Amino acid sequence: MAGPEQALVDGIRAASRQMVRELGFMQATLAATDYPASAVHALIELGKHGSMSAAAIAACLGLDKSSVSRMLRKLVDAGELTETVSDHDGRIKNLSLTARGRRTLAAVEAYGRRQVEEALQHMAPEARGLVHAGLEAYARALAQARSGAAGAVISPVRICPGYRVGVIGRVTEMHGLFYARHAGFGQYFESQVATGLAEFCGRLQRPGNGLWVALQGERIVGSVAIDGEDLGPGLAHLRWFIVDGAVRGGGVGQRLLQAALAHCDAYGFAETRLWTFAGLEAARHLYEARGFVLGEERQGRQWGETVTEQLFVRPGVAG
Repeated sequence: MAGPEQALVDGIRAASRQMVRELGFMQATLAATDYPASAVHALIELGKHGSMSAAAIAACLGLDKSSVSRMLRKLVDAGELTETVSDHDGRIKNLSLTARGRRTLAAVEAYGRRQVEEALQHMAPEARGLVHAGLEAYARALAQARSGAAGAVISPVRICPGYRVGVIGRVTEMHGLFYARHAGFGQYFESQVATGLAEFCGRLQRPGNGLWVALQGERIVGSVAIDGEDLGPGLAHLRWFIVDGAVRGGGVGQRLLQAALAHCDAYGFAETRLWTFAGLEAARHLYEARGFVLGEERQGRQWGETVTEQLFVRPGVAG
């Protein structure tokens, strides 16, 4: 393996090593307990499942039965776990948390949540969903590689034109959630998005208007629209451009913009305009990379809160 693929592999390995260190897995004990990582993970799994046999815990943790048995015996002796005979097979003993074990688990969970919450404070809001989705996908792939299972392949994202049932509600939801986190927008903004998009969908079939959605399976994970009427003759208005956090950073936004701007060029609009506000640097980079330039900047409240509004303009292909 060479070139970018090798760089990708090495980058993931380096990030994995750093994450292991930052989470404390290199220490003799984990999560502010007196127990090693294997014991802490056993407590977490028992808290999730209620009761499990030693063999089931070993399989879940990916460890050999002998080492797991010794670790579980120490937890039983420490009063964290209790053993009961299985109702279905008298030869099998199931383990479950004692009252002390539940208190230990509660402390472990609080410690882990605090680690994650503190880390998320150092991340841009739009990156958090991407990290969640990426870690889930990577953990699932590692498990499939270890077990040799084929596993389900995550559906690719495709860009589709036109109205789809549910698009008004879903696009409004994505806008509401993102801008509430990023800018503190609330009910007024969400109502404006829903009202404007509903009105636009009623005239979507008129020449010059267009709507594109990004679909993962049948779930809408992004959108963009071109309103060819509301700004006047020869002017295109780029609206409702949003990408769900679960797929943000994977090129979905670029593909949506490409479809919308190809539409503008095909219809020969003299200009394509969009309004946004200061602070959305990732979106601004996408706009400027596709020929938009900052045309106006002002203080305004068109979204319900006072922000620095920005008008970006892209000349048409003949402009």
